[in-house]
Amino acid sequence: MRDIIKQRYPEHSVFGEEHGLELGSSNGSSNGSNISDSWLWVLDPIDGTKSFITGKPLFGTLIALLQNGRPVLGVIDQPITKERWIGQAGQPTTLNGSPISTRQCGDVSNAYLYSTTPHMFAGETQQAFQRVRDRVRIPLYGCDCYAYGLLAAGHCDLVVEADLKPYDYMALVPIIQGAGGIITDWSGAPLGWQVANHSDAAEVMAAVTAAPGEVLAAGDTDTHQQALQLLAWQGPKP
Repeated sequence: MRDIIKQRYPEHSVFGEEHGLELGSSNGSSNGSNISDSWLWVLDPIDGTKSFITGKPLFGTLIALLQNGRPVLGVIDQPITKERWIGQAGQPTTLNGSPISTRQCGDVSNAYLYSTTPHMFAGETQQAFQRVRDRVRIPLYGCDCYAYGLLAAGHCDLVVEADLKPYDYMALVPIIQGAGGIITDWSGAPLGWQVANHSDAAEVMAAVTAAPGEVLAAGDTDTHQQALQLLAWQGPKP
C-alpha cells in the first residue's frame, strides 16, 4: 500500500501501525509546515489481528485519507467475505459498490451493541461502558472493524470501544458518516488526528497516545445522544 501511495501521490505522507510515519515530498522539515495542513494516509493492514490468527473472518484492512487532520476517505476491506466498504466525505457510503445506510433505533433500550471485547475496558472506561451495556437490548462482542461495517449497513445500532489508536478508527469515520450514522469520541467530539511535521519516532508515538482512545458510533442521532448520556464521560482522572 505504501509503495502504491508513493507512486501515485508522492507529496502525501503515510502513517501505519507497523512502519510509523513517512513524510511526503511536500512535507520536508525544511519548510516548517505541518502534516495536518496537507494529506496524510493512515493504514492498518490487519485490524483484528487475533481474529486473523485464529481464522475468524472478521478482521479487515483499514485505509484512511486525512486532509487538515480530518478523515475524508475511508475503506474497510474484508478479503475473505469479499466485502469492501468505501466512505467519502459528502458522498453516500457503499458496500461492494451499492449505497448503504444505517437503521433507526430510536431508543438505546432497543439497540444491538457491538464491542470487540469486554477486556478492552478497565477502570473508568469499564464503568462507563457497563452503564451502556446494561441498558441495551443485546450486547455482542468480537467483530473488530467489521462491527462498524455492520452498523453502516444497518445491521446493528451501536459500537462502543476503548483503548483504540488512530489507525483503528480514522477509516471508519467517513464510512459511518456517509451511511447516515454518527461517530465521535465519548464526549461527543468529532474524531480527527493531527500530527506535527517530524519524523522523530518518540514524538510521533506521543501523538498516537494523545489521540482519543474511546469511540462511540451509532446509527441515529437519538441513540448516539442517549449513549453519550449513559457514558457520562469526563475523561480519565489524573
